[in-house]
Amino acid sequence: MKILLATDGSEHSAAAVDEIVRRPFPANSEVLVISIFEPPILTTGPYDGGVDMRVYQGLEDAAHERARLAVESAVEKLRVCHEGRHLRISTEIIRGSPKEVILDEAEKFEADLIVVGSHGYGFFKRFLLGSVSQSVALHAKCSVEIVRIKPETPAGEDTQ
Repeated sequence: MKILLATDGSEHSAAAVDEIVRRPFPANSEVLVISIFEPPILTTGPYDGGVDMRVYQGLEDAAHERARLAVESAVEKLRVCHEGRHLRISTEIIRGSPKEVILDEAEKFEADLIVVGSHGYGFFKRFLLGSVSQSVALHAKCSVEIVRIKPETPAGEDTQ
């Protein structure tokens, strides 16, 4: 089985990693762990003299580092929890739009399953920002699992 796991290092992505950790995949399954970072968008006004490219590069380097740490954290958890279970793990850190990159990489990897976390945005925020998980689910050519974090029940409230 070939599984593509997309992570951004958030608690929502950690839930997706945990979901893979809990599962007994067939021997020699492959997991491709990817993290995508978007290039920074810098705007300039008519009087500000332009953008210092060192600032731009610094922002891009920081985004790349966050992506690298997200992948590293996911891989560490997968290796520890699947030790001895023949799970092959590879990684990629990619610059681009998450919605597009996840779909492209899943197709190149010939994934059987894409696993992503859901940030759980409401309608308005999803409308403004777009939903990566929703877009992937709608356009993927393979199965997609969207992992959600269960909301915590406030202390003293009955869950029944």
